[in-house]
Amino acid sequence: MASRCRCGLPEVVQTAPRLSDGTPFPTLYYLTCPRACSAVGRLEAAGRMRQMTERLAADGQLAAAYATAREDYLARRDAIEALPGVPAPGGMPTRVKCLHALVAHALAVGPGVQPFGDEALAELPAWGQSGPCVDVASDSAGTEPTP
Repeated sequence: MASRCRCGLPEVVQTAPRLSDGTPFPTLYYLTCPRACSAVGRLEAAGRMRQMTERLAADGQLAAAYATAREDYLARRDAIEALPGVPAPGGMPTRVKCLHALVAHALAVGPGVQPFGDEALAELPAWGQSGPCVDVASDSAGTEPTP
């Protein structure tokens, strides 16, 4: 678990750099909370990724911070297993492609590392304030809660 919501449920999981068949899987942090995913999806639908990408070209300081965030992401992934030549998700460092991946990175590592993840989080509603978004009762096998 990379991050839990206010309800104590998983909102970001950390995945292995490779699938069980050996295929590289570059998405180290995966946003799992249904409410968070919906909220980020609304930002994407509103064109925020395009606006963020345009700002990268115009703001050297922002571009440098985003490049540093990419290096952080790759270092964390490579600490588990190096994937030479496999890019970081989310379009890093030249564009904003997947805001879900950037928000997951920001939630997993905390503020001040992923500038666009932090920015998106500041725009989003507090999705956990109204209680759990999934049925938290586990089945008789004791497995994780399901949405």
